[in-house]
Amino acid sequence: MTELLEPAATTPTAGLVDDRPTDGFFRVNRAAMVDEAVFAEEQQAVFDRCWLYVGHTSEIAAPGDFRTRTVAGRPLILWRGTDGEVRVFLNACRHRGAQLCRVPDGNARGMSCFYHAWTYANDGRLTGLPDADGYGPGFDRSRFGLSSPPRVAVYRDFVFCCFDPDAVDLPTYLGEAREYLDLVADQSPEMEVVDGMHEYSMEANWKLFVENSLDGYHLIPLHRTYFDYLKSTEDSYLDPRRPTEARDLGDGHAVITVEGPWARPVARWTPSMGEENHAYVEARRTELEERFDTDRARRIATTDRNLLVFPNLVINDIMGVVIRTITPTSAGRTVIAQWTLATKGEPESVRARRLDSYVTFQGPGGLATPDDMEACESCQEGFAAAAESPWSDISRGIHKEATGEPFTAADEIQQRAFWRRWRDLLGSR
Repeated sequence: MTELLEPAATTPTAGLVDDRPTDGFFRVNRAAMVDEAVFAEEQQAVFDRCWLYVGHTSEIAAPGDFRTRTVAGRPLILWRGTDGEVRVFLNACRHRGAQLCRVPDGNARGMSCFYHAWTYANDGRLTGLPDADGYGPGFDRSRFGLSSPPRVAVYRDFVFCCFDPDAVDLPTYLGEAREYLDLVADQSPEMEVVDGMHEYSMEANWKLFVENSLDGYHLIPLHRTYFDYLKSTEDSYLDPRRPTEARDLGDGHAVITVEGPWARPVARWTPSMGEENHAYVEARRTELEERFDTDRARRIATTDRNLLVFPNLVINDIMGVVIRTITPTSAGRTVIAQWTLATKGEPESVRARRLDSYVTFQGPGGLATPDDMEACESCQEGFAAAAESPWSDISRGIHKEATGEPFTAADEIQQRAFWRRWRDLLGSR
């Protein structure tokens, strides 16, 4: 029997991931979920170094459109200039640092700071300041435009930023995750984020919600209410015998795929969508097969997937497409923001079905998300006993790493992928 030795710790995060695949063993110390020193270290090692999701270009479709966001604790403005360029600015006046924009969205050619009225164009230039003569002839306005994160890039209309000027470019960072972003973006020639968002919080560590988002093992026991609802309303149920897959995509990115019993507005009709939408959905499937080969069209149309773009972007492409960001505010509190992404121009009846499915399953008051939050919060409460019971096991399916067998969504290679990248980033500091 293999002796389980306690790893020696030299920093708050050293030894928190005990990874021994040759012994069929992987565990995470629960201090990673409760220690504020760990939280502080991962802010610098993870969130200050990784590419992070800001928004979707469809949210700022017209020149002058803007959205305010908070990313890695920084207030940002996602703003489309009069020239059509998509830019990301720090939402802080260059004069004294007051927040420039104090509303969540709108359209503007420029913004004026409420404190001293410094004014900026939607391309970031400083265009006005009261009593400019008081600054003397040597004052150079061009040096005082709005600041931006060191790196900003767009991939398939998904806007990202990075606060590490030396980070790799976005396509390199995304790596194999690009394939799955493409499967979402290719659902239609034009995709759009539907107006409105959900923002809610849970009293649990952010990494628990990341784990949960990739966890196929919990689906039937935790979400039985939802599957009972499907059985009673649509006479359908998630068949555990159907093949599923989990993949480590490298650099912390991971995905699970299933084929569920629900409708997919992109191109998988079920009676719940209504007979009036049957022809539309079938036409979408034909369109996909004309645009792509048969296998790719099938993957876009009928395969459900949950994708993690490390560290905290989750895209649930199931009965609709949901974009989620998972943002920690302390070791024991997390804020989740989510939007739904849809086919631009789809019929109102299809859009209504998409939104109903989104709210019913993934909304903060739906039949699944509250289950997930309760499970995460229950774990966090259980971690009060971490001194006596310090380890969480994440070894399901680890024997397949040696044999090369395919992983299922009920295995935990996807969570191990996340934790290995987390460990490597914190260990490299």
